[in-house]
Amino acid sequence: MTNKENYIRQETVTGVVPMLKKDRQYSFLDLFLSTSGFAIATWCYTQGAYVAQYLSFSRMLINIFCFNIVWVLIECLPVIFASRYGIDLWIWLRSVLGKKGVAILSTVISVANFGWYAVAAGLFSSSMINLAGKFGIVLDKNLWGPILGCLCVVLGTLIALGGPNVIKWTNRFLVTALLAVGIVVVVLCFTSVPFADILAVQPDLGEMTPLQAFMVSAEGNVAFAFSWSTQALVLPRLSKTERGGYWGTSLAYGVVAPFFVAAGGVMALAMFVRTGVYESDPTTMLSTLCGSGFALLSLLLVAFANVGTQGTGSYVNCMIVKSGMPKVSYKVLVLIAMVYVSALTVWGGVEEHFGTFISIAAFIQAPIIGMIVVDYLLVKKRKISLKAAYFIEGHDAYQFTNGFNLVGLACVVIACVVTILFVYNPLTGEIQSPLFLIFTGSGFDAIFGGLLYWIASLTPLKKYMLRDRDDLEIV
Repeated sequence: MTNKENYIRQETVTGVVPMLKKDRQYSFLDLFLSTSGFAIATWCYTQGAYVAQYLSFSRMLINIFCFNIVWVLIECLPVIFASRYGIDLWIWLRSVLGKKGVAILSTVISVANFGWYAVAAGLFSSSMINLAGKFGIVLDKNLWGPILGCLCVVLGTLIALGGPNVIKWTNRFLVTALLAVGIVVVVLCFTSVPFADILAVQPDLGEMTPLQAFMVSAEGNVAFAFSWSTQALVLPRLSKTERGGYWGTSLAYGVVAPFFVAAGGVMALAMFVRTGVYESDPTTMLSTLCGSGFALLSLLLVAFANVGTQGTGSYVNCMIVKSGMPKVSYKVLVLIAMVYVSALTVWGGVEEHFGTFISIAAFIQAPIIGMIVVDYLLVKKRKISLKAAYFIEGHDAYQFTNGFNLVGLACVVIACVVTILFVYNPLTGEIQSPLFLIFTGSGFDAIFGGLLYWIASLTPLKKYMLRDRDDLEIV
């Protein structure tokens, strides 16, 4: 290939250029496995333990599956467009937020998203320390925790630098193995302690009512579902078909990830029965509940699942940033992400404030989810100008006001502020309105953001929002 051909291919696979159908590498199974591998890192077990401390067994399962499935099926609808045109849906968001609006928010959201990978790196280090302990090697957690966590980040970075093809083959092995491990873990947890004892566990709610506890857990699950949203909009561009893109994404985030969250919840309840403590570290839970033989294998798989997740996560989030800053090299972004996540890993503060972290990350993304679903279905009705989205000369519909769509950005800000001030404050965990007990904080944020955007489209602002209608013949 010439240098020019190499550059074009690079900017297609690890850039923002639309992927032609002949270049798309992912079947339904490939997308399902890659997305599942991204989704089922050991943070699922941490999420499950977080939910389990508020709910009984049956209420926990209802909470986890219902809220995840419903929201994921809705938020993934625009994935159909990504698969149809072979673009990252952040390119679509240029028509909602403007060129500079996407540049700013894509960076802010990715900075927040990368906190997840610090959690994954921390869990990798604890897994490896526990594995070493099984062989009689005692490692000082204060010393080796940051070192091994950073090793996880570096290994994941190597996968990310390899691009989608390396990610695909890595996840084909890891996800198949992890699905088997997840099923066995659930079976062993149910047999490690009497099932009746698991059913009998009742959480200590303190001053919360049962409904408040249920909805606080729901907030965690809705925020968990939303945390995939802006990242879920990236991989489907690699899908060969629209159906494969939608269902490969939806089933991974809406069914497989919640299954592993539920497995984490069951493990946490079983650990409470066994030890009287709600444990959130999956390596400790596996060692205690599953016996030494299986624990060694499962700990190893759990550890390296986080490496695969680092690779996929680095790819999708750097692609999100690149949609806002297309001239920055993908490799440069991946290396910057490596340094940033390593710093978060050494700090360790994300894991200490897990519930607050996922709500804050979701609050930033929630109104964007609501807006893009409304924009896709009701406002632009599944049609945008690709030439305007790529700012081809003479097609400036999405420049808006100096690169900012003031209506879209105002909807994001207003939805976030109103939700935090009057519905639910994720920093303090304070419920400030009965609306939280209906929608959750993140759910209200998404619905309100979408509603504001739709109402704006019914006013004279519609002309400003739909400047592209004369350009649609070139879609």
